[in-house]
Amino acid sequence: MRTLVVFGMAVAMSLGFSSVALGQTPRQPHAGELALGIRRLGMTGSVLYVAAHPDDENTRLLAWLAGGRGLRAGYLSMTRGDGGQNLIGTEQDELLGLIRTHELLAARRVDGAEQMFTRARDFGFSKSADETLRIWGHDAVLADVVLAIRRFQPDVIVTRFTTKPPNHGHHTASAILAEEAFAAAADPSRFPEQLGALKPWKADRLLNNVSTWNLKPDADMSAYLKADVGGYEPLLGRSWGEVAAESRSQHKSQGFGVASERGTLLEYFTPLAGTRPKSELFEGLELTWRRWGGTEKVIQAIDAAESGFDPRAPHLSVPALLRVHEAISALPDDNPWKALKLRETEALVAACAGLFLEARAAEAAAVPGAQVTLSLVALNRSPAALRLVGVTLPGGESVAVGSELTGDRPFTLSRPVTLPADARISTPYWLREPVSGGLYTLAEQDRALTGRPEGEPALAVTFVYELGGKRFTGVRPVVYVWTDPVRGELSRAFEIAPAITATLERDVLMFPNGAPRSVAVVLAAGQANASGKVRLEVPRGWRAEPAEVPFQLAARGDEHTVRFQLTPPKGASERARLRVVVDNGGRSESWRVRTVTHEHIPPLSVRQPSEAALVPVSLTTKVRRVGYIPGPGDRVAESLAAVGYEVTLLPEERLASEKLERFEAILVGVRAFNANPRLSLHRERLLRYVEGGGRLVVQYNTNSRVGPLTAFVGPYPLEIGRERVTDETAAMTPVNPREPLLSAPNRLGPADFEGWVQERGLYFASKWDEHYQPVFSMRDPGEEPLQGGLLVTRHGKGTFIYTGISFFRQLPAGVPGAYRLLANLLAR
Repeated sequence: MRTLVVFGMAVAMSLGFSSVALGQTPRQPHAGELALGIRRLGMTGSVLYVAAHPDDENTRLLAWLAGGRGLRAGYLSMTRGDGGQNLIGTEQDELLGLIRTHELLAARRVDGAEQMFTRARDFGFSKSADETLRIWGHDAVLADVVLAIRRFQPDVIVTRFTTKPPNHGHHTASAILAEEAFAAAADPSRFPEQLGALKPWKADRLLNNVSTWNLKPDADMSAYLKADVGGYEPLLGRSWGEVAAESRSQHKSQGFGVASERGTLLEYFTPLAGTRPKSELFEGLELTWRRWGGTEKVIQAIDAAESGFDPRAPHLSVPALLRVHEAISALPDDNPWKALKLRETEALVAACAGLFLEARAAEAAAVPGAQVTLSLVALNRSPAALRLVGVTLPGGESVAVGSELTGDRPFTLSRPVTLPADARISTPYWLREPVSGGLYTLAEQDRALTGRPEGEPALAVTFVYELGGKRFTGVRPVVYVWTDPVRGELSRAFEIAPAITATLERDVLMFPNGAPRSVAVVLAAGQANASGKVRLEVPRGWRAEPAEVPFQLAARGDEHTVRFQLTPPKGASERARLRVVVDNGGRSESWRVRTVTHEHIPPLSVRQPSEAALVPVSLTTKVRRVGYIPGPGDRVAESLAAVGYEVTLLPEERLASEKLERFEAILVGVRAFNANPRLSLHRERLLRYVEGGGRLVVQYNTNSRVGPLTAFVGPYPLEIGRERVTDETAAMTPVNPREPLLSAPNRLGPADFEGWVQERGLYFASKWDEHYQPVFSMRDPGEEPLQGGLLVTRHGKGTFIYTGISFFRQLPAGVPGAYRLLANLLAR
């Protein structure tokens, strides 16, 4: 009896919905999706879309390729979007990249494409491909693009961007790398270390998907290939424009919700390399089984399965699908589509039988060496004859079952399993090693995961069952399931956690003027009866008191906060690092946990060594009471509070009643007017505050054709543009050296502009009234100086300031000069 393998995600893959997150049980497709999946079995073409970031992909095209044409479609994003901005929370850098990774997976579950990455980091806006490729490492990222092509084996590669500047350097670099990889993937002398299980792969053609968003409505597009991607699929009751809009709207952290489109939707293309079609996107390509000889039986079997499908009784298609499987199995092993189409067929067999397989853990996480109770369910929800042979538990234990699954009665099994004492702690594989530079560093045992959206599940269970005279194997990752009183049943991936995590309140600890500070450490128990001692490992000359703190946590999940007094050495000026160490049961470990929770993605955890930067800063603050009008996704308020300011949050609903005069300064968060247009209702009140002697500092907002800024609080006309300085080392030249903001209360010098991260600033003012005075002139290499990054004007008895300087990045990163500059802006 032949054994067939049904992978955990294969049900979704058969329909194109291939990006199921580890923490989710694959969704049972409905009859319309099953019909599309059977139709898709006859297609053997693939298209790989290449761009730079999450949200760069053309979801209209991907939805049409995967759904309308039944092709295998994939999106290769160079980065995970770490360097972007966040409209839904305060996460930045790698945590934002984790959010955007899962937003891409959510998008792919909607549009049916598959998701891939390289190891490149999004280090922020870049103005040249040369800079991007230098920071990323040209050859390393090219190797990853070649690896993706050799794995995916596309017939057609499509770039979102062109190799011609001006453009975001990441965008241009993605096009350059795609063109180079198009040739390199086919060359066995390039990156030969990838070869073995993989073979060189030559795609037929390379196309560019022409961007039309900035073209005039009457632009002449006759020179381009075109495709109408807006068809309607009655089996789904939706057009591909509607599917695409839902997919694109998964990019919630970027504020990319869009309206549905219906009717004709034209996409345009220009050939770049390989075969050059003249009139149609796939001209000259055979994208069905007819591209290979000896496939007549496969074609006949698929046609029979498609014509015989009954949406009211999908289980009746199981015999026909098994005949499809038999015909595909007879093909030579070197057919590049054989293995994939076998998996798709196997998944459709299970889906048509209504088979439900699940493995749940009794808790969300457990520590290495612990015992975990698993609850297994196998349920046949159709009249198909199906027999559960057995299950294989984590660790390899096989449990014989030999039970018929009939009558919609579930088979259940509860069994404890013991985790290996040396089990790896769960964390995203690309964040396991320290993050620095332009490329994620992968641990040796994770390198095979290069480009994958997620790592392997912590635990998995294998179900073996017989259906239609054949034996199948279904693998399910272990999940934890709970019920939320509002959202209903939810699930997340089961994880392996440390016995104790010791998480610092901040990644960066500021020490103004050599003063000691209290450092809080949150201890959380991963197991019951956790006890030991926690201590701080500090650099020479630093003093932590007490030297250690004993603790005892009775129950798993208990938390306790301990505090240390940390004193820098006299005259300390250099940045240093601290590590929290837990001595527990004869072992010394250092783990922190950071969690990401948003309703549109599964709960996520990042576990890394518990460390923080120690940053001495000479800082004079002339004001203490600061009101903060929050914008989306910044940590400026908490950063100010950490150096001694008394910060009061002023959300829009509080502005109307708050006595503003009690604040010595008011600071407006990034993009506050973009995120909440109602703030404009308080314009006059804020300006009266300034007239009466207050100080109002507004951080950057955006203004574009897509998202125009309809209201602004400045007392005089000011136009925000898209200008920015991306070189974080750019010289900050005073426009007027006698400007008071440069000398009081902190005298600023060149050292204050060293050690900045990612950029100097963004969304500078492009035009302004003569009442405003620019403070700095700065520029990126080869460009004209910009003076719109910091503008100041008197208004009545007070002062108004607009700044595009990226305090929202610099303060959380612990840049001393940024604290000193902002203190000057806030001082009266």
